[in-house]
Amino acid sequence: QVQLVESGGGLVQAGGSLRLSCTVSGRTFSGYTMGWFRQAPRKEREFVAGISGSGRITSYADSVKGRFTISRDNAKNTVYLQMNSLEPEDTAVYYCGGDWHSLSPSTSSGPYDSWGQGTQVTVFS
Repeated sequence: QVQLVESGGGLVQAGGSLRLSCTVSGRTFSGYTMGWFRQAPRKEREFVAGISGSGRITSYADSVKGRFTISRDNAKNTVYLQMNSLEPEDTAVYYCGGDWHSLSPSTSSGPYDSWGQGTQVTVFS
């Protein structure tokens, strides 16, 4: 059984940084395209960033380009989201998702077949 566990969320002042982690168990991690999504209250879940199994292909939402960086350590079965220059608009529950079938990260949540429980990120001004 695949399990994804996020950590690293918290409360941070605007302009600050956080690093989210998502550790995967139960499946060969290097075969998993991984994505980070977020969902703010009363909003749809939206794509933030994605990374291919090898780490060679990354994708970002326009709203986070230049501020967020996705990376992975296949030896640790972990994907990271480094978030810098955080803004109040980044406040949301952040979820990591695993896509076993795609070779490159999808910006849609549909292809992701496994999800973590989410971690809250709150940015105050």
